Amino acid sequence: MERPALDPDRLRAALVAPAGPYADLEVVQETGSTNTDLADAARLRPWEVPDLTVLTAELQNAGRGRMDRSWVAPERSSLFVSVLMRPVNRDGRPLPTDSYGWLSLLAALAMAESIAARTGVEARLKWPNDVMVDGRKLAGVLAQLVPSSDGAPPAAVVGAGLNVSLTDEDLPVPTATSLLMEYASTTDRNILLQDYLLALADGYRLFCSVDGDADAVPAGGQDSLRGRVTARLTTLGRDVRAELPGGGALLGRAAALAPTGALVIVDEQGHPHTVSAADVVHLRAGQA
Repeated sequence: MERPALDPDRLRAALVAPAGPYADLEVVQETGSTNTDLADAARLRPWEVPDLTVLTAELQNAGRGRMDRSWVAPERSSLFVSVLMRPVNRDGRPLPTDSYGWLSLLAALAMAESIAARTGVEARLKWPNDVMVDGRKLAGVLAQLVPSSDGAPPAAVVGAGLNVSLTDEDLPVPTATSLLMEYASTTDRNILLQDYLLALADGYRLFCSVDGDADAVPAGGQDSLRGRVTARLTTLGRDVRAELPGGGALLGRAAALAPTGALVIVDEQGHPHTVSAADVVHLRAGQA
């Protein structure tokens, strides 16, 4: 199967200032993890990594997903892209760090919306940051804080992995899927990456304009970030099992999103629990 390379010149012309919203974009042939590389650079050389810096790779050989799972795929079969964010509001004031939990949901929403608009594949969200098609994982998002060494507010790196042209034989797990397998109208990674990054930058700009308040409707917008996420989120109202970091599980009904983007689960005794990080399993009737 022919898998064309990304075109750095084309992507920079469309996405990097002055024509686009991004500060810089680099395409590398191979790396361990775009998230790790970008986070290390932002921590060690912050003056070289401004807000909205992009790193993407043709092959990622040590990518990590949620709960420290590995994420690998054949060369040029997927999108592996990370964006460095230093969120500030219109007045230049840093956003409250408790709003950062929405950044991964913002990125997953941008991925789902851009895919639907471009390819006709109607993707949905599964908390906290999976993009799904009919219960199978199409893409995943992983956000991490980048502490500052000079006392400034932390940055965030938001990485996304999208299965584009993987076949049945390529899938890392049987519960995954790809745009090719979903009969997408295009699998051109240059188009898909450009659409995603433009959608992400637009959503990020709106989020910053309301000071990271997911319940606020930005000027010129039609809905809040919470409203847009909820419209595509399949988790709320479902019986779930949340597998918690470090072991243990919580069973209950996914009731709401907390102000920080965390998931509120009401257990069988009616007690609410706010879960910030977990691997959530949607349960069928009679399943525990």
